[in-house]
Amino acid sequence: MQYTLFFITGKLNVNPDSDKAPPIAMNSISSLYIVSTPIGNLADITLRAIEVLKTVDFIAAEDTRHTARLLQHHNVNTRMISYHDHSKQDRVEEILDHLREGKNIALVTDAGTPLISDPGYKLVVCARNAGITVTPIPGASALMAAVSVAGLPTDRFVFEGFLPAKQLARKKRLEEISQEIRTLVFYESPHRVLACLQDMSSVLGSDREVVVARELTKTFETVYKNTLSELLLWMENDPNQQRGEFVLVVNGNKEKPGAEIGLDEDHILDILLQELSVKQASSLTAKLTGGNKKTLYRVAVKKKQSS
Repeated sequence: MQYTLFFITGKLNVNPDSDKAPPIAMNSISSLYIVSTPIGNLADITLRAIEVLKTVDFIAAEDTRHTARLLQHHNVNTRMISYHDHSKQDRVEEILDHLREGKNIALVTDAGTPLISDPGYKLVVCARNAGITVTPIPGASALMAAVSVAGLPTDRFVFEGFLPAKQLARKKRLEEISQEIRTLVFYESPHRVLACLQDMSSVLGSDREVVVARELTKTFETVYKNTLSELLLWMENDPNQQRGEFVLVVNGNKEKPGAEIGLDEDHILDILLQELSVKQASSLTAKLTGGNKKTLYRVAVKKKQSS
């Protein structure tokens, strides 16, 4: 008996006159779609994303109740299943089984692009390891929206996601990246944003330029650019500016290596760095000049990074 196969939009159709179906290589015809959804304004979704959401077999959603509002707005009636960071491996295997059976699934989060500080990493890794096609459906992202309007250098920037919740760990991480010359981008929650900015002022300096992008694409969208000292005054005087979802875009470190120390210290440090490690060079310079060891170490790190 002969079979005729037709491949249409990723689905396999068998000649209805045949009474016996041939074996099917399911992985070759199914896809896991990573679909970006609006970060606020429900109109900020692509035509392609709507089409994918309408035609897949399932939508794996971070919060099905939240996603239901988006689907209803765009007349999408596709069945949903839940998938989030706390999903057990059984749910991952369930989704993979659907994909192996030839079903197409769209992954969405509550807002923006999945995997950008949102769930999806584990599922994508497992799907790719299983030989399943993973297809991006690009669209809204709070990260890119904030960077595009911040008015800070965008040729090179670093996305840090959320800083640690605890102050000690947060300040330690800020110390580690304090000499970064590229623009820094962070996400922050409303109940920590003021403390985060205060720690930034303490570690990075009150004159560091920062942009607060709040409630992007929503009714009370705010984009405010100023030094950390002025920005803190603005936010402390208006509690409404402490509400919502935040992206913080921070200007990179523009200080030149050696600007914090004297000319003699700078000269000696330059010579020693040619032969010694940062720690050894800064320690020996401090002994020779009586300079501050911590300051010299910080300058030595800057010099190494810029060399």
